[in-house]
Amino acid sequence: MDRLLIICFLLALINSCKDSKTTDSKVTKNSTEEKIAFVTNRDGNSEIYLMDVNGENLQNITNNNALDFSPAWAFDNSKLFFYSKRDGNAEIYSTDSHGKAVIRLTNHPSHDVLPVPSPNGEFILFMSERDSLSKNIYVMNKDGSNVKALTQNKSYEESPDWSPDGQKIIFTRQLRDPSDTSHAANGEIHIMNADGSDVKRLTFKDGYDSGAKFSPDGKSIAFYGSTNNQWDLFIMDSNGTNLINLTNDAIECYSPDWSPNGDWLVYTAGSKGNYNIWKININTKQRIQLTNTTGRNEGPAWSN
Repeated sequence: MDRLLIICFLLALINSCKDSKTTDSKVTKNSTEEKIAFVTNRDGNSEIYLMDVNGENLQNITNNNALDFSPAWAFDNSKLFFYSKRDGNAEIYSTDSHGKAVIRLTNHPSHDVLPVPSPNGEFILFMSERDSLSKNIYVMNKDGSNVKALTQNKSYEESPDWSPDGQKIIFTRQLRDPSDTSHAANGEIHIMNADGSDVKRLTFKDGYDSGAKFSPDGKSIAFYGSTNNQWDLFIMDSNGTNLINLTNDAIECYSPDWSPNGDWLVYTAGSKGNYNIWKININTKQRIQLTNTTGRNEGPAWSN
């Protein structure tokens, strides 16, 4: 009887070890499956590429003679949204992660750009000039139907992003002096409810601020901004407090996006027409270069 109990115990222990190894394997596999999408002109025009988070295994997933920009991952990583001029003017498209099954989602004479899918996968934010006022924020269903304006004003706006719970939207709005007609007026980060109500300003620093992204836990916001003609990455609390300059160097840094665990930002860095993709650990400030080509590598988006 005792011998039977010992055999049963050993069998249970072996199965437990197998389960543990299987779980560890799944964790490792999931982490290695993370991808970074970005825009590069290494093929002569702007295309969307995928790469591993260490910069390896590059894949051109758009491969089109027209210009393709601004990749954004679906909540479940099953699709990428982007905008392209392949049909004449800028329109919103989706594709799977292999570049197959490309679907056009908008069809309007005005430019539709910068798509951002909602956390629940049901809606897509984008920017459009279709109201003839300026570039404003719109939302549509995931299939391109039921387009609604969330902002309607003459102030130039850009770079919308959802909060992780889908309840808030952050974006850049230009605050112009009436005498200033340039595009490079003072851009500040704003926040509003998902229906476009209760708009509030979050940043009050000098220079243009844009590209704001919520951290995965919704507690922080990363963005890029200029100070004394120097472009850096910044992090602040989601209410606009505790502003930190993360990069603070002479290299132009812009377009940050968070890793799923919230420890890293992937971003664009360079100068004088030569830009590459980097990532920086927000705690240690360790920087790792992921691409190394001439020309432009920019607009990275880390898979969820």
